[in-house]
Amino acid sequence: MTSRQRVAAALNHQIPDRIPRFEVWIDALYAELGTSGPTGAYAELGQDAVLMPSQQPEESNAWKSGIDEWGRVWKNGMYSGGVVNTPADLARYSPPAAYAGRYFDPHQVDAVRDQFPDHCLFYGTHIGPFMNAYMAMGLERYCLRIGTDAAFVHALMTARTDWCLAIFGLAVQLGAEVIVMGDDSAHHGGPMISPKMWREFVLPYHRRIINSLPVPVIWHSDGDISKLLPMALEAGFAGVHGLEPWSMALETVKAEYGERLALLGNADVRVLCGEDLAGVRAEVRRCLAQGGQRGYLFPPATVSFKG
Repeated sequence: MTSRQRVAAALNHQIPDRIPRFEVWIDALYAELGTSGPTGAYAELGQDAVLMPSQQPEESNAWKSGIDEWGRVWKNGMYSGGVVNTPADLARYSPPAAYAGRYFDPHQVDAVRDQFPDHCLFYGTHIGPFMNAYMAMGLERYCLRIGTDAAFVHALMTARTDWCLAIFGLAVQLGAEVIVMGDDSAHHGGPMISPKMWREFVLPYHRRIINSLPVPVIWHSDGDISKLLPMALEAGFAGVHGLEPWSMALETVKAEYGERLALLGNADVRVLCGEDLAGVRAEVRRCLAQGGQRGYLFPPATVSFKG
């Protein structure tokens, strides 16, 4: 099998010739890993999928200092809050669909496709509608507003969903075969909002994104999303990525959802980055055994990403 065929087989719950290696955001670490660059790193490290190259527009304050185009506030590269509070704020901090073109250089994308013709080309970004909405407002304000002004929350979610469709749709036009939507929604103790709230304020927007795209969509989230997985199925996600081992048990998730969702991850990066080679091998073997031959793709649990 080619790498592309291997990934497609796993996402379709077929048995590939081996379990695919599919990590999402390693581009920020390529210098430490001794690879040639942020894109070539994927193939050089034996990954079966390559991240589509993209860039932040030069004028954006995202991951810098100041208020970015979404209303997120940054201080020296760290998120510190959000300013969106009124319809006027929402209008000001909702870039038009055409802005998505600033994120891609079609010539760079074509070069990557030519360089790695047998690899799965995917696009991933932490710009899912829930995450982008609560970061734009600030999580506390967002949660309080659910109870006091649901219409405004839905307007914000609609705007952020429109953006997802603009940038994901363009990525697909440029050749992305899989979309990984970063939409961090939980912490170690469980979801940031209740499953009941999720069903009203998030599920319809996830479903709209998935129904609008012709390629598989994988949901990435940190934390324990166990209570949200039934709605991941309803939304139509092809798989879920992360599955933090300190929050979720791969064996349990596999038994309940493994026939309907492809699972990516659960390896403990604290072990993989350690010096105990026997421990690393044992952790990899655990994941491969619990993930199984069908519907499992192996990456570490999570890697930080700027986007």
